[in-house]
Amino acid sequence: MTAESMVKEIERLKREKNAVILAHYYSRPEIQDISDFLGDSLALSQEAARTEADIILFCGVNFMAETASIISPSKKVIVPDNRAGCSLAESIDGEEIEQWRRENPGGVVVSYVNTTAEVKAFTDICCTSANALKVVNSIPQEKKILFVPDKNLGAYINLKTGRKMELWQGDCCVHERFDSETVLEMAAKYPDADILIHPESNCSGDPAIMAMPQTYYYSTAGMLKHVAESDKRQFVIMTEKEIIHQMEKENQGKEFISAGSRALCGQMKRNTLEKVLLALQNEGPEIKVEGELRERAWKSIEKMLEL
Repeated sequence: MTAESMVKEIERLKREKNAVILAHYYSRPEIQDISDFLGDSLALSQEAARTEADIILFCGVNFMAETASIISPSKKVIVPDNRAGCSLAESIDGEEIEQWRRENPGGVVVSYVNTTAEVKAFTDICCTSANALKVVNSIPQEKKILFVPDKNLGAYINLKTGRKMELWQGDCCVHERFDSETVLEMAAKYPDADILIHPESNCSGDPAIMAMPQTYYYSTAGMLKHVAESDKRQFVIMTEKEIIHQMEKENQGKEFISAGSRALCGQMKRNTLEKVLLALQNEGPEIKVEGELRERAWKSIEKMLEL
């Protein structure tokens, strides 16, 4: 079956089953191109909440599909491959959060959305890279905060807000490769380029890098906005390289340079066009968060969405 025929059949099945395809910017380009909604974690969460589709086909990793199931319990949430995990989400569990609470009564737990449903159930409020500063600033200054699981995003928030949150020592296996040395190398090689850095990156806790006139820290959606509004013609991209596909589509004549040849999320790449078709045909694999777990996890997400 050719790619063209697969796309036609996917479109037919979407109409027949009232299904919508949500895809992250790190998805394969061919999946980005067939998605009904393309976004970062925050935008995808918001879209999952408002869609009127009966089936949500989520092209990302498992924690994202779990979040969609928590937000839209009446929808059927399916994925192309239910083996698509996340190094961040797998770095912490609920019992570890409970241990911290026992040692820090009255403390507040802020979880990055890149966590399992179980961790969200033990969390006070969730955040994404797009709204993390707003979430943390909403918490009273006197409150002790544990930020999980991304140490790099947490270090960035501490620098920007002046808070002294305790940071869980998790990291993204892709963004951990983007260190301060990489930024300096890119700045020397491309002196006229804006350097766009995801706050999950290993250099996010370095105030010297943050102070450089070339560097800008953004969520994936923030990067796209910066590129569209900037008069610059050249950009170094320090996040998963598939976002460049969308940047090139929307900004002809501008040059985008990936900061690392290995800047690929292998888990996202488990999702293929063939698996998208199979998922729609079989209406599975399904990701379902139910009962008390769903209710507890929803509270931390609801607080985030209210902000």
